[in-house]
Amino acid sequence: MSADGLPPAWPDALLFAAEPVPGRLALLARALRHPKRALPILSARLSGRRLRAAQAFVALVGAHHHWDRPRIVPPPSEPHAALAAAGIERVVTDATGAIRITADGPPIVLLTSDGQHIATGAAAAIAAAFADPDRHAIYGDALFSHVAHGPWLPLLRPAFDRDYLRTVDYLGPVIALRRASVIGLDAVPGAAALDLTLAIAHCFGTGAVCHLPRVLSFGRFDEGGEGRAARREAVRRDLDRAGEGGTPVLVGQDGVIRLDRPLPEPRPLVSLIVPTRDRLDLLRPCIESLRHRTDWPAKEILICDNDSRDPETLAYFRTLEAEGAARVVACPGPFDFAAINNRVAAQARGRLLAFINNDVEAEAPDWLERMVREALRPEIGAVGARLVDGEGRIQHGGIVLGTGGLVTHGHRHFAGDAAGYLGALRATRSVSAVTAACLVIEADKFSHVGGFDASTFAIDFNDVDLCLRLNAVGLRTLYVGGARLHHRESASRRPSPAAAARHRAEVEALKKRWGPLLAQDPHYHPGFDPDLSTHLRLRRGWTGLEPAEPR
Repeated sequence: MSADGLPPAWPDALLFAAEPVPGRLALLARALRHPKRALPILSARLSGRRLRAAQAFVALVGAHHHWDRPRIVPPPSEPHAALAAAGIERVVTDATGAIRITADGPPIVLLTSDGQHIATGAAAAIAAAFADPDRHAIYGDALFSHVAHGPWLPLLRPAFDRDYLRTVDYLGPVIALRRASVIGLDAVPGAAALDLTLAIAHCFGTGAVCHLPRVLSFGRFDEGGEGRAARREAVRRDLDRAGEGGTPVLVGQDGVIRLDRPLPEPRPLVSLIVPTRDRLDLLRPCIESLRHRTDWPAKEILICDNDSRDPETLAYFRTLEAEGAARVVACPGPFDFAAINNRVAAQARGRLLAFINNDVEAEAPDWLERMVREALRPEIGAVGARLVDGEGRIQHGGIVLGTGGLVTHGHRHFAGDAAGYLGALRATRSVSAVTAACLVIEADKFSHVGGFDASTFAIDFNDVDLCLRLNAVGLRTLYVGGARLHHRESASRRPSPAAAARHRAEVEALKKRWGPLLAQDPHYHPGFDPDLSTHLRLRRGWTGLEPAEPR
């Protein structure tokens, strides 16, 4: 407890754990409000189809973090002698958050803070990881206790991501460093681990910082709002090192850092590409939001008309063209999402392309500006947004490979305003793929990899395949949590036997082309249950102490 008798503030990266979680009875009552959907779930459960029932239940009542089943117990502490024997010196930050690393001592420095315990087996695991001379920093997973004698929260971290770390400090206070790599570095007090990690990534490359997916520490650590100034300074330093010193570093009320990278003048033209076949009830709100709720001065709207016949839709097209608000491009024939977008992208005039589904509506007016700032970076390929469905829940928070049987949208069915695990929903971070329901990319990068693969992925997975091909040529995919839009997913599509057969064929094609990557997403922790909505619960049998390879 704090001096005023209240629980201590949650560290910014852990705000997701402070969000309310309904009890089982409340979730059951929520399900019973929809008996037509609840009864098939009960039937599936009683017939032994437990996974299908669980997936449908989450879709019905919403997703929440569940860490209490089973109850987590921390491991024993690592003896000091084990650290010394492994060539590791433990260095604890002082009361001001400052550290002092001397030139003499064991080759590995384990940076920690008061209240942290090193987990049994950590010394051997750290020493083994540093056997690779190209590794200069190692961080692992942790168990966190918010209050004395309270439950333990597992902190399962992703592979190293410099963009993510600049936005949210997901590392925490425990990190192992190669002594020779940090001698002479003056770390920012209060953000020493963050500052030194970013400095190592700059000096030796991002591959020099590795995540070891096992529990290395447990305990409490306090950061809260008072650590934000230190984090901001550490990020500012990193931008200076990277030659981006003029970039404003803004800290939000939730502690998430936003980098407003400079934009060229005049602003580059963005071509907003919207496929549709009638469905004026969806199209009109989409187009009007792009016209009037999108604060970007240089944009053109291209509507891909796939054989619309409705008189009201055709009249709306004529009005838009008469006002100079949009161009309507005829795209006749059977609906082929990939081919239609490729065809219209080839006619677009913009330096950037923004692929938008006709069932998407802009919410925050700066969504396009936020995405363009990232898409213009030379090393970035596709950029995606946070999409919220008609029930106010997350529809897209990045695409996670190897979950839900193949791929799923990150944090699917969580509350639309949720922070996300380790702040992931609000952060700007690397992901394996993003949905083409709202995807921004520079036109020359799109052309460089041949656009969408229409011959293999006409309807489904064309966005996943595009992002993976971009990643393969060194263009990273980013999710921008500050860009928020609404998406009534698949509201304009109708199921059919032919569609089901086509979907099965595209599933097999994705497995054949990208099978090894689908086994485990590098941005997602293997300790999570891969079968339900991401970040929902732990994998059965997870202890966090199993041998693991750094990644």
